[in-house]
Amino acid sequence: MTQEAPQPGAADPLSLRGVVPPTVTAFRDDESLNADATAAHARFVVDRGATGVFPLGTNGEFPLVTADERERVVECVVDEVGGEVPVIAGVGAPSTRETVVNARAAADAGADGVVVVTPFYYPLDDRAAVGHYRRVVEAVDLPTYVYHIPSKTGNALSLSALSALVEAGVAGVKDSSKDAPWLGQAIDANPELTFLAGSDSLLFPGLQVGCTGVVSAVANVFPELVVDLYEAYDAGDRERARDLQSTVYDVRDALKRGPYMAGVKTALTLRGDAPDAGPLRSPLRAMDESDRETLAADLADLSVL
Repeated sequence: MTQEAPQPGAADPLSLRGVVPPTVTAFRDDESLNADATAAHARFVVDRGATGVFPLGTNGEFPLVTADERERVVECVVDEVGGEVPVIAGVGAPSTRETVVNARAAADAGADGVVVVTPFYYPLDDRAAVGHYRRVVEAVDLPTYVYHIPSKTGNALSLSALSALVEAGVAGVKDSSKDAPWLGQAIDANPELTFLAGSDSLLFPGLQVGCTGVVSAVANVFPELVVDLYEAYDAGDRERARDLQSTVYDVRDALKRGPYMAGVKTALTLRGDAPDAGPLRSPLRAMDESDRETLAADLADLSVL
């Protein structure tokens, strides 16, 4: 069988590749954690071809949940799909101390790896960023993946800092910077790392420059679409993969209309065969009825519903 997608790096014991959705955290109407629906969403994407799951990323509303809720999310996802696919849990926090506590809790809950978003709010120089990741790597016996999303954290990693992180022992990078030159150079300079494309705008281009897989918000709702894109690329059908990226662009645009982050959970209810993930946790807000109707019409026009 043809396997033309890039291969994972030697530093990555999980050999992450394919489609790894940043799964949602489900809430009840009162915004309390709905662990059953959270697990059901992980099952939903895995049954449709996801090769891993990433709970407690941006789509998982990680800044809005408590430490106890974080651990419960990891436990319920591991209980549902652990052993079938890798579960890489988001553990990032502004402080190194809290990040280490979260990482140890994720390990205790059965996670296969931890994903550490670059610390946010305070600006960091390279030395501080590298020291942060080194302490996490040393604290847990799990592969540690860097989550690089400077548009949200305010902290971009330099290429030299990333090379130092290789020496510190990180296993890979989920890059949501949307900075294609940075990503291309990072992959070229650090072939031992696994790189995952972290923006739906760069799934096909990410594979082209050396990413072994994709972390896709669109895959939270339409995993079949993103799995088809990856599998077409892996089979050598670049034209089909490029065409599917065009569809992903359109779906992404539809999901991004209305309040921030509301599109994914609304679209899950529109599918009809997906678990209801409930509301977003405040201060994030749901779509109003007008936005919901527009989203339904857009997705119907794209023939994805």
